[in-house]
Amino acid sequence: MNHDRAASGPAEHLLAEYELGAAYDEMVGRDGCPRPHYQPLYDRVRQATPEDFRRGKAMTDLSMRQDGVGFTVYRAEEGIERVWPMDPVPRIIPAAEWRQIEVGLTQRISAINLFLWDVYHEQHILRDGVVPARLVLQGGFFRREFVGVNVPRRIYVHVCGTDLIRAADGEYLVLEDNARTPSGVSYMLQNRQVIKRVFPSLFNDYDVLPNDDYPAALLDVLQYIAPESASQPTAVLLSPGMYNSAYFEHSFLAQRMGIELVEGRDLLVDGNRVFMRTTRGLQKVDVIYRRIDDDFLDPLTFRPDSALGVPGLVNAYRAGTVALANSIGTGIADDKGVYPFVPDMIRYYLKQEPLLNNVETFRPEVPSHRSHVLANLESLVVKRVNESGGYGMLIGPASTREQREEFRAQIEASPRDFIAQPTIQLSTHPTFVDGRLEGRHVDLRPFVLCGERITVTPGGLTRVALPKGSLVVNSSQGGGSKDTWILADSQRM
Repeated sequence: MNHDRAASGPAEHLLAEYELGAAYDEMVGRDGCPRPHYQPLYDRVRQATPEDFRRGKAMTDLSMRQDGVGFTVYRAEEGIERVWPMDPVPRIIPAAEWRQIEVGLTQRISAINLFLWDVYHEQHILRDGVVPARLVLQGGFFRREFVGVNVPRRIYVHVCGTDLIRAADGEYLVLEDNARTPSGVSYMLQNRQVIKRVFPSLFNDYDVLPNDDYPAALLDVLQYIAPESASQPTAVLLSPGMYNSAYFEHSFLAQRMGIELVEGRDLLVDGNRVFMRTTRGLQKVDVIYRRIDDDFLDPLTFRPDSALGVPGLVNAYRAGTVALANSIGTGIADDKGVYPFVPDMIRYYLKQEPLLNNVETFRPEVPSHRSHVLANLESLVVKRVNESGGYGMLIGPASTREQREEFRAQIEASPRDFIAQPTIQLSTHPTFVDGRLEGRHVDLRPFVLCGERITVTPGGLTRVALPKGSLVVNSSQGGGSKDTWILADSQRM
């Protein structure tokens, strides 16, 4: 069998012409045979006709549209509302593989929370030179207003979405941590509901762990961090409003948790206490799950031109009368310039070796790294440290000479604002495109909750780069998603 094709069975089946590239393929091994845990799904897919899949894909799109599952892409000052694109072929992860991910993510968020507490209090890790002090203290996300402030239960990051990719050898690597206002969990939950509705028979051969208790688990975290004086804490979800790209998620989660969805104008601070305006008068608020970045949270402390936040909220938080998830100041852990040091944090605080490795990363701020990056722009991925959503990136192999020269000038002018990484061929997964299944690059964003205990929700959001050959999975850049199945221990593959 040709190692570049998974070609077994009749020529007309959906996987007959499936091509393998240099990347690790999640379903098909280098020998062209399906991996053991994919065999039942592979057999079902081979029995399906293109028309079956076309009909199913149309039904998933219709289901998403009827449920109002969308997101907004901002281009040229104009917001374009789009239906969430979901591919019907699920990604499957065996129990043993998931356990490694789970333990590695638990280790990682533990170290990040210890790092954030240390940076805002004792600063041992900076004084010991493990993480360069200047890198943190002069970073755009460091909030000096919060040095010495005690946050509830000493937990800064309550909700984290850590992006994982799979290298050509099959190893999972951490691409970045999203520790401010990570999005995507509603799409993870919605994908599962839609695939159950449209392709229920796919579940017949598998014992898949449920993921639908995430909203209840998140609510438990919010109640755990509430001020001790609140016997029955009131939690709210603070959203920038309906024009935000993740507004569907905000309303979805608030509804599932049974809490109020509010905007800044719905809250007020009086006597360092936060209240919500209701038709029955003012109601005290104890916990805010905020989906607004620090800069816009309180115009009295941060950006005075922000109309999204709540004047006086920061003082109430400092006074301990209200809890915030995630805490103010967690952006340090999101800073791509700090990301290379997370393995060192794990060794420093936990005295353990990292169980999940970072992607090799070059910091142009270091002269030798800068020389290497500037000499190899055509083969590296260069990222701005404070950008997200796939913006502010140069993908060397797909770039033009003009783009490389533009980034060269920017790196030389401000090396702290960039990192660079080798171009890793993210793993591929069969994806239904133009009436056939073709490999498309995927990543994985598992969601980690940190409250009384650390919980990694079984699955996560598998994002798919839909354009052929693309490595950018972000929905804002044309990406879609898949349901992610974690197999129960009882299912031996």
